[in-house]
Amino acid sequence: MRVTKKIKEQQIAILGEVYKDTKPALEFSNPFELLIAVILSAQCTDVRVNITTARLFAKAPTAEAIVAMGLKALEQEIKDCGLFRNKAKNIMATCEILSKEYNGEVPQDFDTLLHLPGVGRKTANVVISIAFGRPAIAVDTHVFRVSNRLKLAKGDTPLEVEQGLMKAIPQELWSKAHHWLIWHGRRVCKARKPLCQECPLAEVCPSMGKE
Repeated sequence: MRVTKKIKEQQIAILGEVYKDTKPALEFSNPFELLIAVILSAQCTDVRVNITTARLFAKAPTAEAIVAMGLKALEQEIKDCGLFRNKAKNIMATCEILSKEYNGEVPQDFDTLLHLPGVGRKTANVVISIAFGRPAIAVDTHVFRVSNRLKLAKGDTPLEVEQGLMKAIPQELWSKAHHWLIWHGRRVCKARKPLCQECPLAEVCPSMGKE
């Protein structure tokens, strides 16, 4: 199947219809909580992250409070979240920067976010999009996989896929489409044994039945 502009438009329309009511799976109440949750989410389920952050923020709800907690205590709080030592190191360093340079607030500038320890393009895009309501597409493993399988955006790196999606999807839909692709990857277009026979995109998917 040759994936034309029209087919890409159909793919986006179907995703939007099927997943229009989906929301971010991470639980948060402000930009700071979202930032920390996304840092914790690397190689960890959102369910586990939500358990961890509920416990952590009950004790230390601000950057200043996490700094005061100390590294060892932070490690214990996030120990069940995977890669906890590295994550704790990055979170502590980020909280120190936020406390000293930004009055504990999360900066809204994309490039500034990228300079925070533990924050890459995906995390920065999630914060920009969800916390601050600006158009952005964050490419996680689900978005990367689904985009390549659909040939909605092809690429060998998350950046290439991000750039391809920005061209294929109208800007006003970037943030929503990010969630549509994630949920489709979780529910149907799974890494192993994708549920092609149940897929609402089967007729417009060039990878149908090939995995």
